[in-house]
Amino acid sequence: MKKIDMTKGSIIKNVLLFALPIVLGNILQYLYTTVDTLVIGNYCDHTALAGVGTSSQPVEVLLCIFLGIGTGVSILISQHAGADDKQGIEDACKTAVSFVFYCGIPISVIGWFLSPVLLRIMGVPEDVWQHALVYTRIVLCSAMGNIGYNMNAGILRGLGDSNASLYFLIVSCIANIGLDLLFVAVFRMGVAGVALATGIAMYLSWLFSILYIRIRYPEIGLPLLPGKIVGKELKSILSVGLPIGLNNSLFSFGHMAMQTMVNHQGSVFMAGWSVSGRVNGIANMAITGLSAAATTFSGQNYGAKNLDRLRQGQILIPALSGGITLTLGILFILVRMPILSLFTKDAAVLTVAGRQVTVMMLCQWMYAVYNGIACIVNGTGRVKYTTAVNILMLWAVRIPAAFLISKLYDGGYIMIAFPASFGFGMFAMIGYYIFSKSWKRLMKTGDSSITLSAVKKPERIKIPAR
Repeated sequence: MKKIDMTKGSIIKNVLLFALPIVLGNILQYLYTTVDTLVIGNYCDHTALAGVGTSSQPVEVLLCIFLGIGTGVSILISQHAGADDKQGIEDACKTAVSFVFYCGIPISVIGWFLSPVLLRIMGVPEDVWQHALVYTRIVLCSAMGNIGYNMNAGILRGLGDSNASLYFLIVSCIANIGLDLLFVAVFRMGVAGVALATGIAMYLSWLFSILYIRIRYPEIGLPLLPGKIVGKELKSILSVGLPIGLNNSLFSFGHMAMQTMVNHQGSVFMAGWSVSGRVNGIANMAITGLSAAATTFSGQNYGAKNLDRLRQGQILIPALSGGITLTLGILFILVRMPILSLFTKDAAVLTVAGRQVTVMMLCQWMYAVYNGIACIVNGTGRVKYTTAVNILMLWAVRIPAAFLISKLYDGGYIMIAFPASFGFGMFAMIGYYIFSKSWKRLMKTGDSSITLSAVKKPERIKIPAR
């Protein structure tokens, strides 16, 4: 299969072809995170299940800034590829690799000492505490592998190669499932075994991504070790990626606030919330793949100044994402209980999980439309408005709504705050298309304050057919 050039051919076909490997990769990723939950649910009690579920929030807080920067790398490289700037791609890749090393190690050290503080802030119950602390600390020790893999995946997406991530995740999935069963079912290591399996799997994904890029794309010169950081490229990466990362970080703190409200409902509610997340994650698979396609589509066409195509894609891609997500949501509402019963037989936990899945599946399509539009806008380098909307969705709508529901009605229904925030975000982004003079000017003339670091006569980059 050839790498996908988003500047030519059918928009829908290219987007689906680009998104499909990412969706398949998400299925694999879902599979091995689901195996984590299945193994814990069947070999440990519900407090261990709750501990793993609540631990994902502090881990996300510490990693999401760098995942945002990885998105910045993807956007910058897609723009360089659209402009046929070989030197820009090489410099961006070298800078990204160095950034992984200079940030990954400190994150692991800081995370080890900060974990108990974050868990205390979240109000983790005592019967869940030890499980949550062990899982958080071990997973954060694999921060380098997580950041490195996502940075390399961003490089490949920017080049138009979305298939590679699938290969890496196949290796990671097989390793994670095998190690889960070995550490938990055989060695009886409990939550520590699940966390260790996850960490090892992420390092394997990172190592395989390095090997793949060096063999498939030798012309970009991906280094093995940190070296020179190109200041111009770092500035461009951070100008786009840092706002996204900080936005993600603030969003993750918001998730912690939501998780704190969940924790106040007790370990049964926590377990139900965690189990429902496995089903909710399925609906997000299409959103993730199509959003990545939207970012690359926007970046490449913006870099090539292909404005007619960008104008078409800004409508087609969010509509496609919303339609697919709604269809999946209705399907999973119909089969939610048989799926949820695979994770636990506790009737109280299943009641919470079933309610959560129903609410989320009915509103995820609005998030899909919002995210599709946001990724189109981000691909052009304009991230300030999307950052503001994302923050407002959480801090001005979802968290206040959940707080009011828990205080004025029933904390068992705080998930109703999600439809409110998703609807706000969707209409805010549609409003940006309609009312933003800056966006209208960009769509007409390509005028923007975001500039590429391309040379005047860029050397064409030849990416081999696959």
